[in-house]
Amino acid sequence: MSFNVLIVDDSNSMRSVIKKIVTISGFKMDQCWEAGNGREALDVLSKNWVDVVISDINMPEMNGLELLDHLKKNETLKEIPVIMITTEGSDNRMQEAFKRGAKGFVKKPFLPEEIKKILYSVIGVSENGEYKEDTGTVDECDF
Repeated sequence: MSFNVLIVDDSNSMRSVIKKIVTISGFKMDQCWEAGNGREALDVLSKNWVDVVISDINMPEMNGLELLDHLKKNETLKEIPVIMITTEGSDNRMQEAFKRGAKGFVKKPFLPEEIKKILYSVIGVSENGEYKEDTGTVDECDF
């Protein structure tokens, strides 16, 4: 199974590095979109299905925390897991990101294994990238 990813960072070179590290990790990407800030990310999200967002915090126009706030207000987008990647590693900043809806937090620099583990964790799949087998019965369905 492969996933659609949106990488949000104001540095073009950092977006390329993140994409490369995610690819090296073995995480299976189908589509990978990029945005230079939160506003561009919202535009990408309005036109494309994305399974997970990887975002920097500090960006011009709309930073990563403001992006989290906008996603939280949108019924369609609020369930997309967001992983924050930043050089800022303070506990206060991490707690603020989680409070605003982030599902994961990675400090730069990071290793491929670390990002793969967090990506699979926030998406809710096993270590091999597959959804865990549904153990429910047909009688438990609402429809």
